[in-house]
Amino acid sequence: MKLLDALPKLPAEWSAGIRQGVLLGSAVLVLTLPPTGLATSRLSGATHPVVSMNEAELADARIADFGDHVASADARFVANWVAHSQNNQHLPFVILDKRDARVFVFDAGGVLIDSSPVLLGAAAGDDSVVGIGTRPIAQVRHEERTTPAGRFISRPGRNASGEDVVWVDYDAAVSMHRVRPVDPKERRLERLASNDPSQRRISYGCINVPVAFFEGVVKPAMGVQRGVVYVLPEKKDVRQVFTGAYPVEAKASSRTSTM
Repeated sequence: MKLLDALPKLPAEWSAGIRQGVLLGSAVLVLTLPPTGLATSRLSGATHPVVSMNEAELADARIADFGDHVASADARFVANWVAHSQNNQHLPFVILDKRDARVFVFDAGGVLIDSSPVLLGAAAGDDSVVGIGTRPIAQVRHEERTTPAGRFISRPGRNASGEDVVWVDYDAAVSMHRVRPVDPKERRLERLASNDPSQRRISYGCINVPVAFFEGVVKPAMGVQRGVVYVLPEKKDVRQVFTGAYPVEAKASSRTSTM
């Protein structure tokens, strides 16, 4: 049996890379597909240190610059920790707030480029089922269609139809890509425009973003190099998932505040 014929039949949004990788060979895989096992450990009972800084350090504290964009306390907590600790390793990064179904894209210095509502996994949950990325769609139950929480090293790639995507969790077949209104019954475009985050839960786990946002923000920032994606939990506490995160004390609410 040919290897391609042995591959499982996957949903449209999961088809990124597997057949493409077989066809193009290992050399191209290095350029287009990310390595597996990219998420950090998500569970820990460890305590989290509070950073204590003097007046000078407070004034110079590096925190994320959200500009005038509205963001939840958890999104600001993680983004500020990332910017202050440079956990992003000088790479552009994304904060995905699942509870608000919204994504924030930052440059390497922690300055927000832009934010947008997104479509996420239909089921609430912070973990992926083992082997979900290779299972036939008929075997994926509704409650298994989750967008996993955690820290992921992202990488640009292409799916079997040649469409460019940003891999988030390759093992779970989760990527960030343009919204695809393939089934009119799903009303993906209407859901994306809704002000109700619960209406934006429809995918099998992938992160669907507006086409213009992908082209103008995601692709220039995350589609040409590696990046870091921080997916906030919706059932667990944020500090269970990001065990090393700490609150950054600062006098100002923005790095650009006047002294």
